[in-house]
Amino acid sequence: MPLTPRLRTSLASFRHRTTRHRKTALLASAVSVCLLAAGAPAAPLGIGDRLFPYLGNPGYDVASYDLSFTYPGTNDKPLQAVTTINARTTTELDRLNLDFAHGTVESVDVDGHPADFTSAGEDLVVTPEDPLPLGSWTTITVKHTSDPRPAKGEDGGWVRTSDGLAMANQADAAHLVFPCNDHPSDKAMFTFHITAPNGYTVVANGLPAGADRAGGSTTWTYRSRHPMATELAQVSIGHSAVPHREGPHGLPVRDVVPSADRKALEPWLAKTPDQIAWMESKVGPFPFETYGLIMAQASTGFELETQTLSLFEKDLFTDPAYPKWYVESIMVHELSHQWFGDSVSPRTWSDVWLNEGHATWYEALYAEEKSHHPMEARMKAAYSASDGWRAAGGPPARPKPPAPGQKIGIFRSNVYDGAALALYALRQEIGRPAFERLERAWVQQYRDSTAGTADYVRLASAIAGRDLTGFFQAWLYGAKTPPMPGHPDWKSDPPTKAAKRRTAR
Repeated sequence: MPLTPRLRTSLASFRHRTTRHRKTALLASAVSVCLLAAGAPAAPLGIGDRLFPYLGNPGYDVASYDLSFTYPGTNDKPLQAVTTINARTTTELDRLNLDFAHGTVESVDVDGHPADFTSAGEDLVVTPEDPLPLGSWTTITVKHTSDPRPAKGEDGGWVRTSDGLAMANQADAAHLVFPCNDHPSDKAMFTFHITAPNGYTVVANGLPAGADRAGGSTTWTYRSRHPMATELAQVSIGHSAVPHREGPHGLPVRDVVPSADRKALEPWLAKTPDQIAWMESKVGPFPFETYGLIMAQASTGFELETQTLSLFEKDLFTDPAYPKWYVESIMVHELSHQWFGDSVSPRTWSDVWLNEGHATWYEALYAEEKSHHPMEARMKAAYSASDGWRAAGGPPARPKPPAPGQKIGIFRSNVYDGAALALYALRQEIGRPAFERLERAWVQQYRDSTAGTADYVRLASAIAGRDLTGFFQAWLYGAKTPPMPGHPDWKSDPPTKAAKRRTAR
């Protein structure tokens, strides 16, 4: 998603770019629980996320989404869509809420029977014919439109490219595209059916499961083999080429690029298999069934780690202002999110430092090992700015809530280089061998699941053989940056000075 520019300590003269990133339900507030009672007026609900209080919905876990979109061949008209959700109730429900905005609902069926529905805030409130018992499986089918035109006051959702569409749903925007339980704690399996006029190419998360041509259109089907958070859903529609290659251990790698630019972009695409191999050498096997890049003809100002298919602006690879080492490190940033953020998803949005701190860490480590840009220099510069970042955006594991109308405002420097700085301090504290064991154990233990900061602290303490609670409390929640182990001479600038420095960059 578009983010507040973050410090790139070794690239001061270049335009700042921003990159992003066990299934368990959060406890709903007492008010939300009361609103589920029979006879209460329809109201938006949430599962209690500190940063996005109305995101997600209590009372059910989604097992799978089946999404059908019909693209009319223009970005100026809504897509016709059908969303089918299979879910299991976690309490008795007289009605249930789905996150959905920026579309028109035609009808809702629950278990094959028409259901009443209304809107409340950014929720679609559904009332079935009969209450849904605790522990029951239910199927909700919503016929609706999905509008690619920008929603007033909203960030994300459909991205309009020069020749079609892509998606950018992080952090709070999947429900601008389709009805869902739009919180990363509720991961699910996905199937996509996208119908587009002949001549368009469609690619989505997961692996292809057919392309059926009928008259002037083709319906493309894709299925995921691993559960996915709604914010990681991706569909690319365009006049695209899809080059294929083989990654480590026979991993299928497919990319999506504008057909006219395929030859020019090939040298960049060819780097992905070796980058995957490098990441596997650090943290273990690639966690999904495929990988690749979308190089979109769009002006977004960001890159995004959508699962199995990362989204990039094409001009990152064609603008000569960006040096080769920098572009490669950003490619690795998004790749590393496949482990950190996608396979292991944050339990709450306050845990986003686990996504972005790790992606920034491996971005910097790759630049150090492959291009001789020392991590220590970057971390020293980050330490200097850290108190300013904490003052502006909160400590890494307790980011300040976004300002009204700026939902993506949680993605500040404190959860990128600020969080990577905390990881550097951890490596200094417990030693490189223990740190590397921790990284491998983390992505293995929580693969295809969700995890939070407390889980990371417990695992780090177990591997280090001592309680690290105090260490993490200071580094992740403190208003001031703690002393850096092994570097007592490092100093952090006062917040006002750091803020002036960022403004001048």
